[in-house]
Amino acid sequence: MRISVGFLLLILLLSSCEPKHDLPITINLDDHWEFKSTSDSIWHKATIPGTVHTNLLENKLIEHPFIGDNEHDLQWISETDWEYKSSFNISEDMLQKKHIELNFEGLDTYASIFLNDSLILKTDNAFRNYKIEVKPLLQLENELHIIFERTSIHEEQKQSALPYQLPEGNRIFTRKAQFQYGWDWGPKLNTAGIWKPITLKAWNDYKIKAIDVQQDQLNESIASLTLRLEEDISRNEKLNYDVYVNDSLYSKNLGYPEIPITIEQPKLWWPHNLGEPYLYDIKVVVKDGQKILDSISTKKGLRTVELVTDNDRIGQSFYFKVNNAPVYIKGANYIPQHSLQDQVLKTHYDQLLNDVVAANMNMLRVWGGGIYENEEFYELCDEKGILVWQDFMFACAIYPGDEDFLKNVSIEAQQQVKRLRNHACIALFCGNNESSEGWHRWGWQDGFNDFERDEIWNNYMKVFDSILPQTVEKFSQTDYWESSPKYGRGNSKYKTEGDAHDWWVWHDGYPFEHFEANVPRFMSEFGFQSFPSYEAIRYISQKDSLDISSEGFKNHQKHVRGFQLIKDYMARDFPVPENTEDYVYVSQLLQAYGISKGIEAHRRAKPYNMGTLYWQLNDCWPAVSWSSIDYFGNWKALHYHAKKAFKNTITSSEINDNILSTYIINDNRKGFEDLFSIRIIDFYGNNIWSDEKTVSVSANSSSKIHELDLDTIEVNRENTVVITSIGTQTSYTFLVKPKFLKLTKAPIKQTIQKTENGFSITLQSEVLQKNVFLYTNNKGRFSDNYFDLLPNETLTIDFNTESDILDDLKIKTLNQFIQ
Repeated sequence: MRISVGFLLLILLLSSCEPKHDLPITINLDDHWEFKSTSDSIWHKATIPGTVHTNLLENKLIEHPFIGDNEHDLQWISETDWEYKSSFNISEDMLQKKHIELNFEGLDTYASIFLNDSLILKTDNAFRNYKIEVKPLLQLENELHIIFERTSIHEEQKQSALPYQLPEGNRIFTRKAQFQYGWDWGPKLNTAGIWKPITLKAWNDYKIKAIDVQQDQLNESIASLTLRLEEDISRNEKLNYDVYVNDSLYSKNLGYPEIPITIEQPKLWWPHNLGEPYLYDIKVVVKDGQKILDSISTKKGLRTVELVTDNDRIGQSFYFKVNNAPVYIKGANYIPQHSLQDQVLKTHYDQLLNDVVAANMNMLRVWGGGIYENEEFYELCDEKGILVWQDFMFACAIYPGDEDFLKNVSIEAQQQVKRLRNHACIALFCGNNESSEGWHRWGWQDGFNDFERDEIWNNYMKVFDSILPQTVEKFSQTDYWESSPKYGRGNSKYKTEGDAHDWWVWHDGYPFEHFEANVPRFMSEFGFQSFPSYEAIRYISQKDSLDISSEGFKNHQKHVRGFQLIKDYMARDFPVPENTEDYVYVSQLLQAYGISKGIEAHRRAKPYNMGTLYWQLNDCWPAVSWSSIDYFGNWKALHYHAKKAFKNTITSSEINDNILSTYIINDNRKGFEDLFSIRIIDFYGNNIWSDEKTVSVSANSSSKIHELDLDTIEVNRENTVVITSIGTQTSYTFLVKPKFLKLTKAPIKQTIQKTENGFSITLQSEVLQKNVFLYTNNKGRFSDNYFDLLPNETLTIDFNTESDILDDLKIKTLNQFIQ
């Protein structure tokens, strides 16, 4: 939580006259740390927050795990016990406080903590914070010592206590990021360490532990809220609670800290594509008379978010209402931005989430095999108007159900729900990713007897049907969903009820056209791989040339059939280049082609379908993966294409039985009237056929606006493009697969001009240029890329960069690979 500069000045002003304050004192214990393996005698400098892997890297004791196949040579790290130590001093004033508490925000994972040689705490959950009173042990000079045991010791002990082996290995016993054990897009880097800050807090008779802003009533005329403070208090006197809204004093309250607030004509918080994500600053100052004891601040977006799962004539709906308005969800699945989480900075969060907004996404799903994200992530989602589907951290496994595990999970869930509940962005808490699907469809029940199956499923229900939903209901006002997907693709209901993960494409090799014929109520996962940028490939191989055949590079493809699937799909729909640079380029076109086909099919089916989240937004290391933005922040073709496909208003066409049907999709809260046009031209710009009409488009709708029987016009499908427009929005539809297009090799005229923020690039060609790819060694971002350039039309692209010279601009198009 953050306090504004103005509010801090107010606090300082009020506390400047003695004795006007008795505020808690907090210090960060992030300096003077050292680490070593428990079997070594030499200590090395450590950066905190950090992990063993990053600390080893900083001391140049290991090679970088992201380069080549170094990952394999570093597995010894997770099979080693590690220890950290630090010395710190505290002031006499702090030592005289009545209460002093050590707060460990994140220890990964099995840690024993010693303060001045006394064991004070043992931890077993990287997702929990641990607070412990330490005043009796503190001195002016102190030493903190933490020993981390390797996870395998504890996992083997817990496994030996079970009479059977649960699916998906021993990672299930440890409450830490599951992807660290290896995934089909990420490395096996099971790290340890102090991955979040450690603080020391001292106070006398009072401190605020947390604030809950409960929304009791909300409409356009009034917002009724209740502020509830969670306190640590050891005094009987009634306290004063001063409430500030947007830095203005709202009320003074005496007594119990449950404070009603009424805001007239409230500004509502909206996803950025539908309105302003307005946030109120709410602050509470607690005083004993005029003496300030503590204060707390939070930002609150006033909105309602509801998951609607009503039975209907088809099955059961699955859509979100925001402020009582149905909202079409557009976005992607989000994974941790780095395998070593301490390397993710505020600037990384800001850039990635700016890229989310730029691509017209209004939701991210925080996937359950990663982490509950840092506060900066959720604060930025609040500010930028991005909804968050928040999984609890359980993925692709069945978990144990012993008493200790359930208690651990219960505390974890309480802490995380209470931490996140005030964020406007939080739209849903979901129990797990694909655990129910795996149990019912992936053969996980094989080998168990009836008693064991019942016990395992009952343990599943204890977590996902009891502990988690009860925690969400008790501590938040957010809806809960047990498991994503509701039904797997082997169940006939996967298209008619709940959310769906459609992996017929990719895993089962189905063609991209499958997406158009199989639209679910809400698509929460679907995807396709591509190669990363040239920059990422060069980094992996540490070569100037593009090497995708070395064992080191192959290590960055974690799907066992990944390379072959890309090749098979490419041969089906695109020309297959022999040159590596060209092959990488076409792989990205392939990914963008398939996923865009799915996105548009989903949006055309609105309101039957009310959301599409592709897998995946980002990478945790440089890799061949399903991401639309690679590890270095480079937009792949998919992200550029998603930006167009996710616009609030688009035209979208499909062909069935030689009938070209065109839809206008409008996600805005208001309808409009505008000119719709459709024309067909050949690749030299000659007009073949056209039509136009004024149309009325309803709010939040998808409507078929035009039909054309292609048999009624004389058209060479391999040499034509259909151009549909509504207002300033234009879309292109080709009548055959890219590999069958009769493209022409021709030059592209280019003019480059320097601008304040980089360069302006003007392009023109006498023929249609398909999937124009601009690239340079300069770091920067093109305003558009992998686009189609119409014949005889001028197109201007901006390149935002800090570089002063752009003398190596290269252009690649699909035209070059058509025989």
